Amino acid sequence: MPLYAAVIYTSDIDWTLPEHADVMAEYGEFSASAAAVMRGGAALYPTATATTVRVSEKGGDVVTSDGPYAETKEALTGFFLLECADLDEAIARAAAIPAAWNGAVEVRPVIPMG
Repeated sequence: MPLYAAVIYTSDIDWTLPEHADVMAEYGEFSASAAAVMRGGAALYPTATATTVRVSEKGGDVVTSDGPYAETKEALTGFFLLECADLDEAIARAAAIPAAWNGAVEVRPVIPMG
């Protein structure tokens, strides 16, 4: 079966803080309900913890900068890797991810590597 990345965009917050425990519990409920098709996933720390990497050319100088590449209203805050029969099933699963209710979930097919 094909793999789909359910890429989560929400407010750029620290999900480890106690005030977000209720929402994290909802994500736990989603994870339990999707366990049969879930192949991985993770929440991400806020974009302030990011490091952007650029290389001027192949084998060239590595340049890093703190923080995200661009400022946005919603940030990439996590993902799930789902193994579903088809895009319709992946969309149905993504609709149950809490971010779909107050942010966005982008569903994208995964190209197998190796």
